[in-house]
Amino acid sequence: MAFLVDPSRPFVPLMATPGVYAPQADTFLLARAVHREGPAPGTDVLDLGTGTGTLAICAARSGARVTAVDIAWRAVFAARLNALRSRQRLTVHRGDLLEPVEGRSFDMIISNPPYVPTPPSELSGAHGRERAWNAGPDGRTVLDRICAEAPRALRPGGVLLIAQSALSGTEETLDRLAGSGLRATVSDRAYIPFGPVLRSRLPWLRESGRVAAREENEELVIVRAERT
Repeated sequence: MAFLVDPSRPFVPLMATPGVYAPQADTFLLARAVHREGPAPGTDVLDLGTGTGTLAICAARSGARVTAVDIAWRAVFAARLNALRSRQRLTVHRGDLLEPVEGRSFDMIISNPPYVPTPPSELSGAHGRERAWNAGPDGRTVLDRICAEAPRALRPGGVLLIAQSALSGTEETLDRLAGSGLRATVSDRAYIPFGPVLRSRLPWLRESGRVAAREENEELVIVRAERT
């Protein structure tokens, strides 16, 4: 069981069902950013790669109309279950990023996508929770798609919030979003010790120059992009 942090309200218990990525530091960093944005009642919010539905529920509690998408059936089930437990209304679709909402537009899009650089030897056969973090050798397999596709679904004045690691190229994300006509900045940063997945990949990460020899912490960032 995980907990959704909302500074204005009590903790909400959420179920992290087997095979679904459990909320961690990146989720909570993005949840705080969503809370700070304060989506107004009736605004349309899209959560890409919803997992347990943590971020979707965070937005729904403000009164927003929230649509959530995940490619994994287990995540779709978990998000629907947690919405019921939290007494929040979500529309949850199974599908690949924006495919289930093609033709629609939103006031806010939020995403905590896979972004962990992945050795070629671990790319094949990824399943279950591994799909929530494995993101190609540069960590950008899904990030680049979001940077290309999400701006087209954002209404004028709308906001895109993305969580990622600096290991997967913060400046690359900013540049790609700027190229799509958005005004993009880093709104939040946090430094945390390497988790189990990164620790297991340290030899490869150091050999490839992605992590310095004595580096033991990961920088998480929230990229905020606005369509002006």
